[in-house]
Amino acid sequence: MSIQQSDVAYTAVATAENGRDGRVATNDGRLDVVVNPPKELGGSGEGTNPEQLFAAGYSACFQGALGVVARNENADISGSTVTAEVGIGKNDDGFGIIVKISASIPNVDAATAKDLIEKAHQVCPYSKATRGNITVELAV
Repeated sequence: MSIQQSDVAYTAVATAENGRDGRVATNDGRLDVVVNPPKELGGSGEGTNPEQLFAAGYSACFQGALGVVARNENADISGSTVTAEVGIGKNDDGFGIIVKISASIPNVDAATAKDLIEKAHQVCPYSKATRGNITVELAV
C-alpha cells in the first residue's frame, strides 16, 4: 500500500550530473560521489555506480527491517549482517537488475534465520518497492 504525501516523515534529495558517468550528490552534502560505469559495462570503473549505491541502500534498509522483525519475534540478531548483491544486465527493453539478499544471523538456527529474513522482506520498504518489478532472491 502506498503512502500519501502527508505521511512522509523524511525525503532524501539527490541530484545527478552526467548520468552514469558523472557525479551524484545529496542536497545536504552528506553524499557527494563520482559515478562511472563499471569496467564490465565498458566504463572506467573508477567511481562508484548506481548498482553499488542501490546495494548499499537496500542492505541497510533490509537490516533495519530485520531488526524490527527480530524485536517482534524476540530473536537475537546481534552480530548479524545483510549483504545485497545487485546485478545488471541486458533484457528485452534495455537493461534490468536482479538482487540477492543474504543475511548472516549467528545467534539463531537456520530455520529461524530463514523465517526472519522472509518476514523482513515483507516489511522492508525497498523490498516493497521492488516487489513484482525485479527478481529478489533471499539467502541465509
